[in-house]
Amino acid sequence: MGEKILVIEDEAHIARTVRLYLEQAGYQVLVVDDGALALPAFRNERPNLIILDLMLPNLDGMEVCRQIRQTSSVPIIMLTARTEETDRIVGLELGADDYVTKPFSPREVVARVRAVLRRAQGQIQASSVLCVGDVTLDFDSYTANVAGQPLELTRYEFQILAALMAHPQRVLSRLQLLDQLGEATYAGYERVIDQHIKNLRIKLGDDARHSRYIATVYGVGYKFLAGAPADA
Repeated sequence: MGEKILVIEDEAHIARTVRLYLEQAGYQVLVVDDGALALPAFRNERPNLIILDLMLPNLDGMEVCRQIRQTSSVPIIMLTARTEETDRIVGLELGADDYVTKPFSPREVVARVRAVLRRAQGQIQASSVLCVGDVTLDFDSYTANVAGQPLELTRYEFQILAALMAHPQRVLSRLQLLDQLGEATYAGYERVIDQHIKNLRIKLGDDARHSRYIATVYGVGYKFLAGAPADA
């Protein structure tokens, strides 16, 4: 059998359609229709990917995503009728890997699932640990620490930090960082990168004006400083 997909969706006809197309594509599919049931289903079933609706009874999709991200980097595709850019950004900020807006083509959902799973599988590194300065990333456990202290990072934050650390002192543009993440570009995504960088700096205890870790090269992008003091 193929990878296991957990679909968290309370609209029965949508859940049935998504399930049918995913099963035809060779995936195992489990469906739950309540946010409160989503977390125990996730813990018990250990899916390879989650399709998560935002508007759920009892516990909304944002909170479900937030709680899952506290313990797991499982790929999450958010499914919602909301079209506002702020909703999309909040979802990505919480650690979602992709975002599909209703109405949608079921074939598109299957394609997104395949793409996200390929990216997740492609993140296996030849070297499982990356150390630059006093920052360490462990790709096997998907954990990070700075000066021996753990960093609680979202999947996107981890990937962006890994891309910067893999090329210390080299400036990466926002589009290059998106490319490192395997993301398509569309309006608003550059601001998403800026927000991830802002959150990374907070977690690293960094100061944008006198950076030790991530420097802004204005009009170009960002670079990792290998822990050496420098002016942003």
